[in-house]
Amino acid sequence: MAAAMKRRREEAPGPGQDTEREQERGCLRFWAAHSWALAERWTAARAARPGGAAAARELRRRQRDAFEELLLSIRGLPVALPTLPLELTVLYNSLLFTFGASDSAIEGQADGIRQGLLRVLEACGACGQDLSTEELWQKVLQEVTVEELQAPLHRLGALQAAWWLAAGRLGSIAGLFRLLSTAEDTGRGHCSEGQNELLSLLKTWQVPAEGACLPLVQSAEDLKEILCTAAAFLQGLQELEAGNFPTALSLLQEAARGFCSKKVLAQIYTCLGCCAQRMGKPQTALQHLKRALQVDFQCLSALSHAAAVYRELGEIDTELQALALLYEALEKKPPAAASSSPNILIQTELLVHTPTLTSLLRHHHPSEVKYLLAQRCLQGGRVADAVEHYLDFLALLQEGLQQQVPLDGSSTLPRIPEVFLEAASALEQAGRHQDAITVCEEVIRRTTDLIPRMLREEERLEQPECPSPGAGLAGELLSQKKESLCCLAWRTAGYLHQGWAWAKLGESKEAITQFSRCLSDLLRVQLRGPGTEPIENVPPEEEVLQKIRLLSLIGRGTQFLELGRHKEALLDFQHGLHISPGDPAAASYLVQALWKLDRKQEAAAQWQKLSHSSPGEQEGKGRPLPLYLVSCLEHAMFPHSETLASTIQDYLDTAAQDTSS
Repeated sequence: MAAAMKRRREEAPGPGQDTEREQERGCLRFWAAHSWALAERWTAARAARPGGAAAARELRRRQRDAFEELLLSIRGLPVALPTLPLELTVLYNSLLFTFGASDSAIEGQADGIRQGLLRVLEACGACGQDLSTEELWQKVLQEVTVEELQAPLHRLGALQAAWWLAAGRLGSIAGLFRLLSTAEDTGRGHCSEGQNELLSLLKTWQVPAEGACLPLVQSAEDLKEILCTAAAFLQGLQELEAGNFPTALSLLQEAARGFCSKKVLAQIYTCLGCCAQRMGKPQTALQHLKRALQVDFQCLSALSHAAAVYRELGEIDTELQALALLYEALEKKPPAAASSSPNILIQTELLVHTPTLTSLLRHHHPSEVKYLLAQRCLQGGRVADAVEHYLDFLALLQEGLQQQVPLDGSSTLPRIPEVFLEAASALEQAGRHQDAITVCEEVIRRTTDLIPRMLREEERLEQPECPSPGAGLAGELLSQKKESLCCLAWRTAGYLHQGWAWAKLGESKEAITQFSRCLSDLLRVQLRGPGTEPIENVPPEEEVLQKIRLLSLIGRGTQFLELGRHKEALLDFQHGLHISPGDPAAASYLVQALWKLDRKQEAAAQWQKLSHSSPGEQEGKGRPLPLYLVSCLEHAMFPHSETLASTIQDYLDTAAQDTSS
C-alpha cells in the first residue's frame, strides 16, 4: 500500500491537473489558516479565564462546533493524501472539545475516530467498513507507513485509548499501544515480571514529534501523562474492589505520582487511605487521609473515612471531632472544587468512573452526619450530647428529610422509627423519662395501622434459591411479612421503653400496663420455640422480637416484685427462661422471687445451677442487639447479685451445719 501511495505522488501531472492541485493547495492553506485562528482564539479565551464552570463549558462547546464545521468543509472534497494530516489534526482538536464540553467520556463520539481511520484507508485505496474498531486500527497501523501520517495517527490512538479507558476496556488499550510502538520501542517496553503491562506500554510509547505547522489544543504528550495516571488509578480501584490490597496500593501510589488535579490527587489519597485501612494499617490510612485533606480541604469523603478509622482505633473523642468538622463543612455548603485546569480538555476525572470510586467518595448529607454524631455519643455513653444531637436530627425531620437523604439505598441512616426509639433511649438514660414516653408514643401511633392482626412466623424468612413462576409474588409477600415484623418490633419496643420509663418514675402499675401491652402485641406473631433451629438460621426480625418479649417479661416481673405480687413475678421469670433458657437476668430474678415466696430450697438449687453456668454464655449468643434495645437490656440486669449470693450462701452453710449435726 505504501508503494502504491508513493507511485501516486510521483506520477507526472496530466493536462489540467496543475490547476486542480493549485486549488487544492489553496484550500489547504485556507483550512490551515482557519485551524490556526481557532486554536489561537482558544488560547486567548483560555488566558482570559471565563468565569464559572458553565461559561467554560459553553466556550468549549463553541470551539467544538467551530472545529466540526471546519472538518465538514475539509471532508466536502474527495479525500486526498496531502490534506489528511490537517484533516486528522482538526478531527483530533474537535474530539478534544467534545470531551471537554461534557462531564464524562461519550463513547458514541468515538465514531469520529473510526470515520477518520476509514478516510485514511480510502486515501490509500483500501476499505475497512466491516472491521471492528480494534481490527481497523490494526489494519491502518500495519499498512499505512506514510511518514506525514504517523504523528496524527498516534494522536488519534491516544484519544481512542482515552475513550476505551473511560469504558474500562483496558485490554483493547494494551493491544492498541503494542501496535503504536515500533519494534525498538516494543523491545524496550517489554513488561518484566511484577510490572503492570498496560502502564509499561503507556510509559514506553514514544510520542512522535509534533510539527509546528499544525496547531493542537492539547498536546499528545500531556494526553500520555493523563492516560498513565488514569490507567494506574482505574486499575488500582479494580484491585481494591477485588481485595488485592498490596497490588491496589502500588497502583494507587503510582497514580498519586502522576499528572492530575488537586481534586483527583485528594481522591487518590482517599482511596489509598481506604486501602491501608482494609489492610489493617489504620495509622498509615490516617496519614493518607490527612494528606488528602491537605491537598484539597473540600475532599470531605477523606474526613468521613478518617472518622471511621478513629472509630476502629477506639478513639471516640477524635472520631466525634472529625464528625463535627464534617457536619460543619457540609452545613456551609462549600462551592464545588475546581477541576484540574481550564487549559486541559481531557482530564483524569473524565476517564475514571467506577462504582467503587463512587462508593468511596460518596457525598454524605448533613442529616446523616448528625445521626452518626448522635449514635456514636449514645454508644460512647455521652448521653447529654446524644440527646442534643438526636433532638436536632428529629427537628430535621420537620424540614423534610426526604430532600436531604438519597433514596437509592446508599444512606447510612436506619429506618426512622429506629431513630425515634434510639432518641427515646437517650432521653431515658438522661433522666428525661416523660420525654422518652412522648417520643415512644409517636412510634406506637404511627405503626398501629401497619401491623396485621395475626402473623405466622413458622416458615423461614429467606428467598427460595431457585426462582419459580410464582417467585415474584412470593418475594413480594415475603417483603410484606418482613415489613410487618419490623413494624411490630418498633411498636412493641415503644411499649417496652415506656414500661421502663414509668418504672424509673416509680409508677409500677403504669409500667406493668405498658409491659403487658407489649406482650399482648407480641401474641400477634407465632414465633418458633427456643432451640428449634440454630441461632444463625433464625431471621433477625424474629430474634429481635424474642428479645423484646424476654425484656418485657423481666420488666413486668420486676414491677410485680415491687408491688409484692411475687407469684405473678415468678410466672413471668419462668416464662422468660422458657423463651431464653439460661438467661442470667431472668434466672437471677427467678431465684429472688422464689426466695421471697419462702421457697428457699428451690431458690438455692436454682442459684447453684446459675452459678455453675459459664459466665457470659448467653451474652455471646445471637446477633448484636439494635442500639435502641441496649438500654433496656441494661435495665433488665439483676442489680443485687452479691447480696443475694451472700444470703443464699449463708442459708446453704446453715443447712449444711444442721445436716451434719
